Amino acid sequence: MLTTDSLDRVGVVGAGTMGSGIAQVAAAAGYDVVMRDIEQEYVDSGFETIADSLDRKVKSGDYTEKEAEAIRDRIEGTTALGDLADCGLVIEAAVEDIDVKKDVFADLDGLVDDAVLATNTSTLSITTIASATTSPERVVGLHFMNPVPVMKGVEIVVGEKTRPGIVDFAHEFAAELGKETWESDDKPGFVTNRILMPWLNEGIRAFDEGVASKEDIDAGMKLGTNVPMGPLELADHIGLDVCLHASETLYEELGDRYKPAYLLKRKVEAGDLGKKTGEGFYDYD
Repeated sequence: MLTTDSLDRVGVVGAGTMGSGIAQVAAAAGYDVVMRDIEQEYVDSGFETIADSLDRKVKSGDYTEKEAEAIRDRIEGTTALGDLADCGLVIEAAVEDIDVKKDVFADLDGLVDDAVLATNTSTLSITTIASATTSPERVVGLHFMNPVPVMKGVEIVVGEKTRPGIVDFAHEFAAELGKETWESDDKPGFVTNRILMPWLNEGIRAFDEGVASKEDIDAGMKLGTNVPMGPLELADHIGLDVCLHASETLYEELGDRYKPAYLLKRKVEAGDLGKKTGEGFYDYD
């Protein structure tokens, strides 16, 4: 039976917001981590993100300086995919593009013979991604929530060929990281984004159509439904470009109820992507 007991080394493909966060929580759980990206500047940026996150954890009392340093020291950065060859689990966190992901998995398939291969995709088909490999039964979705070091949930997505033992391993690994899991079949948007994206888009439409101010829309949802963030605030935190891409993907798959709000497209075209650019529906100066 496949378990995490024999897992020592975890590979992460992609050093962006999600990849660096996954690397951090895996290292915090005691695993040695190899974080790979295509350019050294991206790897360096990933380590800067991890350093900032660990600094906040130290200031909040979650870690001591020594513990934070130990976590950082367990993460190795590289631009060489071959450095992941001895990893027992490789988690892909590259850009949300099906062709890019299939290329990564085709390369991994020829590199790691026995490793579990996971994708952090939030909307794309696990089955399609797995089809780029010769062993789709070892491919599973491990959809972490953003920001990874803070959010407690991980969505486990089961592809058409995913072996049950691999699904169990994914749940166990997430639990080792201190996360709670839920499981989804490989349907467009899975559980989270299938429900979340129409909610975000309807909040944006309500604002655009003058139903209420952005502050009142967010306040109404927080106070009326007990969610921690309203739709406009949450969209800013996710990234408006990410929301638009997810909505467009689901619109293609599931039809009109997922059509992106016009104002969402206009904001992205203007380069106002939310908190990460300093301006979205709100200003973050």
